[in-house]
Amino acid sequence: MAEPEFTATGVRIEQRLRSLTRAGQVRINDGRLELLTSYGSEIDSAPVQAVRASKPWFASDGRALADLNGKRYLLTLGDHDPAPGQPGPPAAGRFIEAVRRAAGRRRG
Repeated sequence: MAEPEFTATGVRIEQRLRSLTRAGQVRINDGRLELLTSYGSEIDSAPVQAVRASKPWFASDGRALADLNGKRYLLTLGDHDPAPGQPGPPAAGRFIEAVRRAAGRRRG
């Protein structure tokens, strides 16, 4: 099994006004985006070509939106990338760029 192209742990995942997990995982692996609970159970997944990732205009720097399978998820990642070797989720901008790169899209 290949290494995931992107992995973030400790991610808060919300759908509408409902928190699904406060310490979830976001992975891009083999062309799929996976949203997982802190226990590793799948919340949702989709091919990265079908995922829309963006920065919400109303939120802080550490948040990103992910639209997959007709559902919108608000992801709270880090405000900035952690120092090398330090725990913590990567910045939201890095997640958005990873989705675009995996789907073969460039920044427009």
